[in-house]
Amino acid sequence: MVDEIVKAVAKKAKIPDAVAKIAVDTALNMLKKKLPSGTASLLDSFLNSDSGATTSKKNNKKDENPLGDLGNIASKLLGKK
Repeated sequence: MVDEIVKAVAKKAKIPDAVAKIAVDTALNMLKKKLPSGTASLLDSFLNSDSGATTSKKNNKKDENPLGDLGNIASKLLGKK
């Protein structure tokens, strides 16, 4: 999942993958520090799984959004609806 995010950031920002990896890692580490205790491990589990990748019913391929349901999951973790 992290590799997909890195590739998306590199493509969108038109920067090398190595630079995008540093940016993504930095952002994720900062986010994990700000999350309530215990939720950083949930984020790690999510990022290390394929649960964020969604499939399209039309063509059964992964959608272009590498973040999947991360926004929804983050809202639930933070107690927002």
